[in-house]
Amino acid sequence: MPEKQSVLEQTAADQWKVLPSGLTVIVRPMPGYSGTHVIYATRFGSIDRDFRLDDKEVHLPAGVAHFLEHKMFEDQDGDAFAKFAKTGANANAFTAFDRTCYLFTATEQLDESLDVLLEMVGKPYFTQQTIDKEQGIIGQEIKMYDDSADWRLITGLCECLYHSHPIRSDIAGTCESIATITPEMLYDCCKAFYAPNNMVLAAAGNTTMEQILAACERNGLMEPRPAERVQRLWRDEPMTLAAKEKTIRMPVAKPCFGLGFKEEPLPSGDLRSEMLYDLILCCICGGMSKLYRRLYDEGLTNPGFGGEVLRVDGCCCILFTGESDAPDTVRQLLLDEIARVRAEGVDREIFTLCKNEKYGQLIENLENVEDSASQMADFALAGQTVAQQITTLAGLKAEDADAALQQILCEERMATMYIQPDGTAVLPEDDGEEEEA
Repeated sequence: MPEKQSVLEQTAADQWKVLPSGLTVIVRPMPGYSGTHVIYATRFGSIDRDFRLDDKEVHLPAGVAHFLEHKMFEDQDGDAFAKFAKTGANANAFTAFDRTCYLFTATEQLDESLDVLLEMVGKPYFTQQTIDKEQGIIGQEIKMYDDSADWRLITGLCECLYHSHPIRSDIAGTCESIATITPEMLYDCCKAFYAPNNMVLAAAGNTTMEQILAACERNGLMEPRPAERVQRLWRDEPMTLAAKEKTIRMPVAKPCFGLGFKEEPLPSGDLRSEMLYDLILCCICGGMSKLYRRLYDEGLTNPGFGGEVLRVDGCCCILFTGESDAPDTVRQLLLDEIARVRAEGVDREIFTLCKNEKYGQLIENLENVEDSASQMADFALAGQTVAQQITTLAGLKAEDADAALQQILCEERMATMYIQPDGTAVLPEDDGEEEEA
């Protein structure tokens, strides 16, 4: 096994460099590939709403990180998307609870696309006029999220589990919260969190470390920069629930449900526990588990039923979501299975299969430029490499899962969320005719 492990680590090895500015650069050259995927990421997400910058306290309304992501594409010279279009790159961005990522894929003019990306993020430009314009655009996006049953389930469960942690709030905020955003707020966020020492630049594909470093040099990222003194401010969050149960109605064809378990927050950088929790969920209700097969065979859930670990600073919870005409039956079967596995231990064969599946996912991602860059950026934001993740995964044993399961998924810290059909969903009509193959 150690010999096999060494081969896996060598396969996953990437080139890593911290620049004098504080920026972390990770590159995986992939000879023979025509495209390159680049991600510029900052440790700033929707939960970072209260912080102290030098001697100034800043308190943000919900949705600022996502709003800032939109505004970064606009400067005095116009729209960065138009500049990417001229280089032939396909650009995008997204905001999560704990990060914001700007990315593009290019098959040509990589240097020009890198300059657009680094200049766009490195030289923010905001006015009240452009902010007013963006509020209407993001308002429409917020309404779109309001129509997503999957997203409403996650948000509703977080509202039940947490009293004050900002994970309760939608990543995009509300129409009311974004209406209070000012240029000063956005500039404060850039100064605090868009500093190079808080960011990661990851590239995979038809490129080299030398090419990426040359782009950093052109954009002033090789020069030393003073580190901003930023302190995130968190409110105390008790381990009690804000609510045990919540029900809403939406235009859905089938009832949706979610179970959320509030867990003790994990220390910063503890990806081992997060990976272990994920393996436990795989053993309890993953595609290879007995419970999943029973639920699917009896038509109690759809194939999308499953569990996930949601972990950010000051927050860790385990969520199960799905669709079912008998959500309470599924809820009880899941609780019974958790109790059984807690008493008997995880199935050793299923644990090994799940662990091998995780290996496969880590290695498979190395063969795709987008997945490879995303994987490197995700782990680098937590201060780790893909090779270190493989080593951590190798060290996990079924006995570790048994021990962890004694501490998590406690019914006393469980909340339930239901989405019931409001009767307005339009179902496809059956015209009685058989479709051709």
